[in-house]
Amino acid sequence: MTASRIAFVCSCEDTMTLDGKALAKGCAAQGAELRTAEHLCRSQMDRFLKALGEGRPVTVACTQEAPLFTQEAEEVGFDAPLDFVNVREHAGWSSEGAEAGPKMAGLLAAAAQPLPGISLVSMTSQGIALILGRDAVALEAAQALSDKLDITVLLTGEEPVTPARRVEFPVLRGRARSATGHLGDFTVVVDDTSAASPASRATYLWGEGKNGTQSRCDVILDLSGRPALFHETRQGYLRADPRDPVAVARAMAAAGELVGTFDKPRFVNFEQGLCAHNRNKKTGCTRCLDLCPTGAITPSGKDWVAVSNEICAGCGACAAVCPTGAIQYALPPADALARRIRAMLLGFAEAGGRDPILLIHDDAHGEALLDALARHGDGLPARVLPIRVNEVSQLDLSLLAGAFAWGAAGLRLLMPARRGHGTEGVFRNLDYLNAALEGMGLGARAAAIETDDPFTLGEALAALKPLRTSWTAESFLPMGAPREVMRQAFRALHGASGATATQVAMPEKAPFGLARVDTEGCTLCLSCTMVCPTSALTANPDTPQLRFLEDACVQCGLCAVTCPEKVITLEPRLNFSAEAARPVIVKEEPPAECPSCGKLFGMKSSVERVKAKLVASGHWMFQDPARLAMLDLCEDCRVTAATNAALDPYATTERPKTKTTEDYLREAERAKKLN
Repeated sequence: MTASRIAFVCSCEDTMTLDGKALAKGCAAQGAELRTAEHLCRSQMDRFLKALGEGRPVTVACTQEAPLFTQEAEEVGFDAPLDFVNVREHAGWSSEGAEAGPKMAGLLAAAAQPLPGISLVSMTSQGIALILGRDAVALEAAQALSDKLDITVLLTGEEPVTPARRVEFPVLRGRARSATGHLGDFTVVVDDTSAASPASRATYLWGEGKNGTQSRCDVILDLSGRPALFHETRQGYLRADPRDPVAVARAMAAAGELVGTFDKPRFVNFEQGLCAHNRNKKTGCTRCLDLCPTGAITPSGKDWVAVSNEICAGCGACAAVCPTGAIQYALPPADALARRIRAMLLGFAEAGGRDPILLIHDDAHGEALLDALARHGDGLPARVLPIRVNEVSQLDLSLLAGAFAWGAAGLRLLMPARRGHGTEGVFRNLDYLNAALEGMGLGARAAAIETDDPFTLGEALAALKPLRTSWTAESFLPMGAPREVMRQAFRALHGASGATATQVAMPEKAPFGLARVDTEGCTLCLSCTMVCPTSALTANPDTPQLRFLEDACVQCGLCAVTCPEKVITLEPRLNFSAEAARPVIVKEEPPAECPSCGKLFGMKSSVERVKAKLVASGHWMFQDPARLAMLDLCEDCRVTAATNAALDPYATTERPKTKTTEDYLREAERAKKLN
């Protein structure tokens, strides 16, 4: 039977040792045919070209020469998948390279997993530009760009500026207070706005200022020297120190190119129906709002947040902490990345590898460190499996927990020495993961390595204590939403670890746990069931009953803030018992039965409680037992009985006199005299 894929592994002129037996075993398990070479990119290119002629997908274990192989494939019209994977810097160029055969097999298995295409977000700029300045530098920039952009200059007025001889663009005074938006759609709020007097002679003369004016523009060139309007990089907002001519020239050149339609990746996908932010004007989950470093996520005034893909910088903090899966990372999606992690770990094990440490890194920071460590140091240990993601801060619990369920003995996140904006979420997930692992008796096995130095990275990896996988790896496919995968991974780990504890306490804000109801104070009003976004709390349409499904609870808190009796509290925990996966009755009461028609309505206890309060209060309308008995009837019989008995609810000699405005004024005047 012909293998579906061809996998080329080159020893790169014998600078690394290839474990043919381990590679062949790993490739066979993945349905791939292993072919080896020593100089595939040059003297043995014919082997590659011959493989292309077979029309099967091809994986080449080389990234350095990927452009060359891609060019050759295009020239012969190869239209099957062609993938590349780095086994040289990530495995072969290492002091443990001779033992890296299983790792290479794992890397090949991961590379064979396809990734979906990148979805794009388009932004259109008409070239309407606002130049913020304080001196003549702003006017000079405006003059130079006036043939490319539709310009308005806003000077702070703090320095005297000689007016231009010809008015080719508006020049105003004002200070930008704040700005929102993105390339093609900025709104700037300006204070002390005023126009220049046409009679300005040596310097601009300004009229009376006005606060709170708004300016709409496509591009902002900030040469004011004032604090930045945005604390993060935002496309379309260019800033330079007016005292630095080189920086100003660079910003001007970039601004001049910002006319037309521009595409950027869509970093996250958002399904608003799953959002647990708001219900009935009550605020619940704010995890993404608390962490988003760019302001791309804002309250929408509806039941969900608003996500601006135009502003999003792609850190993935929102996707890492979203408890329902309403926001999911898209570059790549979590399920595609999970398939790669699974394939790498299982491929490593099938090739004879044991106790792997998964090292997750990004391209901009991590890839450079791994390359430097391989070229100038000892390289990666043979059991450390690197996998690249777009942003390490994007990692949700499904990926972290899944790695251990698929056989990882440990996990390390490679991150810069200085923590960037939006990383708090992934560190929170590491805490949740370690709490779960410790609760299962496996110990803390996940951490971050925060460094910008490749040799420090090498020392940290070499110093890792020998972690062992004392459980049998699972092979389930990551299907469904991230929350489903996370639950499946934790349950698989719990079963494989042999842990006896069925409940594990979790840190605050963990996205799973118990909504504990004080049943003594609960009146079964069922307000909580109407706001629960995941149907963790539900009602029984046939009888007064409150039910709770723990597996569905995301600890958003909407039930707690909505409950009028304030008898609901949240308890973050992992519950592995069978009852967590099925609805349990929290409270139920017998319904009230109409003595006239036998219809069931409301709750008997509620009717009795209302009657007792009315009697105790001495309410004038219900001192007559006949009127009080009306409350025992259903809504239909109550109307019929009142009509037949000709009961006038307002007919009573004890009805209190209604106070008028004059009564209140007299009482106020009397109290004033007494004081």
